[in-house]
Parts: sequence; C-alpha cells; structure tokens
Amino acid sequence: MSFKRLDPEDFLVSSDSIVNTLWSTNTPTLTTFVTSSTQVASSAGIYYYSVYQTGSLESNAAVQFDIAYADLKGSGSTYYNSAVPGVSPTKTIYGQYRSMILEDENSSFIFGKGTNIYTTENFWVINFERARYKQSLFPGSLNLILSGSGTRKINLTDDSVDNPVSQFFGSTRVYQLISGSNGTAGTSATSGYVAASGSYGLVFPDLGTILINPVAVSQSIHVSPSRSNNSDGLSISKLFNAIRLGSSIKINSQETLTSDYVFVRARNSEFNYSENPSFISGSTGEVIYDAFINAPQVYLTTIGMYNDSNELIAVAKMSRPLLKDFTKEALVRVKLDF
Repeated sequence: MSFKRLDPEDFLVSSDSIVNTLWSTNTPTLTTFVTSSTQVASSAGIYYYSVYQTGSLESNAAVQFDIAYADLKGSGSTYYNSAVPGVSPTKTIYGQYRSMILEDENSSFIFGKGTNIYTTENFWVINFERARYKQSLFPGSLNLILSGSGTRKINLTDDSVDNPVSQFFGSTRVYQLISGSNGTAGTSATSGYVAASGSYGLVFPDLGTILINPVAVSQSIHVSPSRSNNSDGLSISKLFNAIRLGSSIKINSQETLTSDYVFVRARNSEFNYSENPSFISGSTGEVIYDAFINAPQVYLTTIGMYNDSNELIAVAKMSRPLLKDFTKEALVRVKLDF
C-alpha cells in the first residue's frame, strides 16, 4: 500500500440541479383529486383536508397535498369555546403560517408588490406532502388551474421567470402567484395581477407551500371562502372544489446535489510495487520475481482516502482493475456526493 498527499488543486466542488416529478403517479401533471371521507369527518378535518390521487381505500392511494383555510379573526370555523369569540381552528392555522413564514406574530401577509399590493387577514393554503419532493419545488414548473361556477377558470403559476431575483419573507424565499403559465404572465411582469387586489397568492418553494389570495380568486372565478362562524370545513371544501373542477396541477420538485471531485494522479514512477504477499518474500521482504524489480506490473483496484491523522475516511473502488507500470500514468477522478 502506497500513500500520496493530495494538493489543493486536486479538489473540485460542483453542484448539479436535479428535477423530478412531484406526484406519486410519476407524471408531471395531476388530474384526479380525491378526499377521504374518514379524514374529513375526523377531528383533523376542521383544520385541513388531505387530497389523494385516487380513492383513499385503493392500495396505491397516497396523500399528494393538504389544503386548509386560515383567518386572522377566526372566521370560517366554529370557536373552540363560545365564550371566547375569535379563537378557532382557522385562527390557529393563520398563526401557524404567520410564525413560520413571517417570523413575527404582529406582521400581516401582503400579496403582490410595487403599487399593486393587498394586505389580507385570510387565505387558503396548499401544502404539498413532504414525501413528494426532495429539496424544494422547482420554480417555473407550477401550472395550477382553478375553476368556479360555469366556465370560469384561471391558470396560475409563479413569477420566477418574470422576476428571477428571489424575494424573501423573513428568511423564506417567495414568488408571487400570478395568472399565466410556466413562471411567466406571458406579456408583462405585472399583467398576471388583479387590479387593487395584488397577486393571486404567494409561492414558497423551499416550504412546499402556496398561499392563495381569496379576494383575487373571487374576482376571477367568483369563489370565495365562507366566513360564517358555524361552517367547519366549508371554506376548505370550496378550495377543493375549485381544484377538482380545474382538473390540473403541474409541478416538479428540485434537488441540488453537491459533489466533491478528487483527482488522484499516479505518475509513471509511482504505485508500481505492491505489498501483496504474492509480490514479496514474507521472510526477507525482497521481490520474489527478478522481472518485477525493474519492470514491475501491478493492478490498481482501490483508492483509500486518509486524513492527517492517518484515519481512513473514504474508499473508492475501481470499476475494473487498472494496469500500472513504469510506462503508464493514471488519473482517477473520485466523486463524492453529499
């Protein structure tokens, strides 16, 4: 076994972005949306609905995303205690997303930017199942169709193509949800907005979450949440029906793989001898065969990487043995993914 110290130029760090489908159907677009009557009727149903790609009793059924409704004043669901007005599941949901995204319990959600913004105290939520995506949602891949009564439909996407520079709410990356497709409004960076109502929502790719502005949606397809205090789940079901009638959500996931490349160089004068028992005499330590003294031949099969404490930290196996002698040099690229 021979050792050689690696030089700084022998190391290279590279990042690659890998895009995959998000749905368990392994297709870019999901067109069937089903809820579970058991989940909807359970205690969890007043907080959110789980949406499947097929009937929940089917063997291949899997949750694709959850939907919910949030309201600062607690409207849209029954109060926990009638003696304490305004405290309800919808207020809990609002507080949850405000703490997670805005990182300030006194801040408000603002849809849109520039001169066309809208501050709201309620919104719908689409939260993609964490098992469905690797690292984040892939900006520009979102195409969401919502449908209301009659033939009213809106095609929604994020604005990552029109506005490629990422914006942040607190420490969370965000894009505006606009009318359009594949990350662009199609004509101008502001044409996907609703007059005096801001954008259709906010897309948080790193959280796998979309917040939908009900005021903008209502103006387009005449679907708005119920703010009655005795309507558990009614607002959630309105969003579900809009998604079901739209019959199409296209989105992909994205993962960044960072790789360390280590270039191991074996020059013609290096690594030509072996400590294998078949190569040297166990009693004298001499090369057994005279031909191997001046013209040795060995096969490289394994590269071990050690730290300065002589501790083995990584092992790379060759795909096939590599012949090495004084007439040959070798350059082996070792890739470490993490």
